[in-house]
Amino acid sequence: MKFYQKTILILLLAVVLSACESMLDGINDDPNDIVADEVAAELYLTGAQMANISAQAGHMNRIAGMYSGQLVGLASLYSNIYGFNLATSELSNIWSHIYVGSISNLRNLREQAPEDNLLQGIAKVTEAHAIGTAASVFGGIPYSEIGDPSISDPEFDSQTSVFNSVINLLDEAITDLESTSARPLDEDIIFEGDAAKWVEAAYTLKARYHLQMREYDEALTAAQNGISSDEGTMRYIPRGEANRSEGDKNLFWQILAGPRTGDIGTVDSYLMQLLDDGSGISRNNAKTNEEARFGYYQIDESGGAPNQGIAQQFEPQNMVSYAENQLILAEADTRISGAADGLVHLNELRNWLSTGEMVNDNFNDLASVYDAYVLGDFAPGGLENPDSIDATRALLREIIEERYVSGFGMYLPFNDARRLRTNESDITVPFIMVDGPNPPFAERFPYSDDELNSNLNAPEDPGIFEKTEVNR
Repeated sequence: MKFYQKTILILLLAVVLSACESMLDGINDDPNDIVADEVAAELYLTGAQMANISAQAGHMNRIAGMYSGQLVGLASLYSNIYGFNLATSELSNIWSHIYVGSISNLRNLREQAPEDNLLQGIAKVTEAHAIGTAASVFGGIPYSEIGDPSISDPEFDSQTSVFNSVINLLDEAITDLESTSARPLDEDIIFEGDAAKWVEAAYTLKARYHLQMREYDEALTAAQNGISSDEGTMRYIPRGEANRSEGDKNLFWQILAGPRTGDIGTVDSYLMQLLDDGSGISRNNAKTNEEARFGYYQIDESGGAPNQGIAQQFEPQNMVSYAENQLILAEADTRISGAADGLVHLNELRNWLSTGEMVNDNFNDLASVYDAYVLGDFAPGGLENPDSIDATRALLREIIEERYVSGFGMYLPFNDARRLRTNESDITVPFIMVDGPNPPFAERFPYSDDELNSNLNAPEDPGIFEKTEVNR
């Protein structure tokens, strides 16, 4: 792995997105003559964030959406991937976005501004987000030995050790951020220098990784300090020009308006069937009307103007959300303290959903009904327990289903499916992705072939059906 050299191609935005070309103004035209300590620390931040955005909301996320029954690959590349033909070469760009575009720039930023606690904290949260996602989807990855110029072939750390390392990094970030104050920071395209929002995002990420390791007590503790309102959701907000098809746009809109028109959409995915009042598995009931979210989530594979919801040209894309945090609270509190405590958090989220704020203005006229549930709804034979399973398990099943729906566009549904189906198949969302009564399920993504070919310590890739450490 040759990622961590002192001289780098600054910010790598040409590789990721073309939205931040202005950051290169005033920089020497030959990037090979620029070394890290000649660049203002802030200038590394936007590039690192854009690289992370590409990893969180781009191609790899769409693959996770297909492998969790939310999207359908219809033609060409995505049809092949949907049929489990996922080659190691397919992840090379994403691997580079994480390790080069994000981590390398973040490490340079931290080296350049050791006394700036705001920049230090933001950089650490962003690194934890990028590396934590990599560990989630790949399993064991290089981490503890990256960045050392004397090590060209870093060892692959275990998935658990990487999660624990990023949780420790998040603790450092929280300390940094709580010791400083917000300041206007245009280079921070996520929260514009708002330290308090970064602190909440850090706690939600901690909760996310504890949850993936089934450490529910720790997940609950972290989530209690996590994202407390939708305004604190960590999201990618496109800011490009409407009359240009390329550049800073919603990443789903971008591919459908360009090279992948017709290749991928929601059509009759399991997710859309759950939301469709006319389907045989609809989650609509006497207290729930998903009409607005059903419309908002539809992605028309023909691209362009038909997509006015989650794939609209300038629609923000969630990466770490208020809904996720509420549902971590709901699941963890139900497991630890019981159904009455967990239900409070679920109903808080449903109250927010009922405002229609989750969808954009194009769907204001459609119904968003999420009346509060009561414990009796989960009792055997109740509204949310027609098959008369244990009442607490019925509530957990509803929470996981809500995580599946609210997590569309993030890795949350893919992570939950792998976390739960081994030992808790009674509460996981039982989607069917491909034809057949017992289809295989993807458990991980293959390592980048660039890494496999260049790192002498890289293991043989075990394939996409091999369970990762925390999901066995």
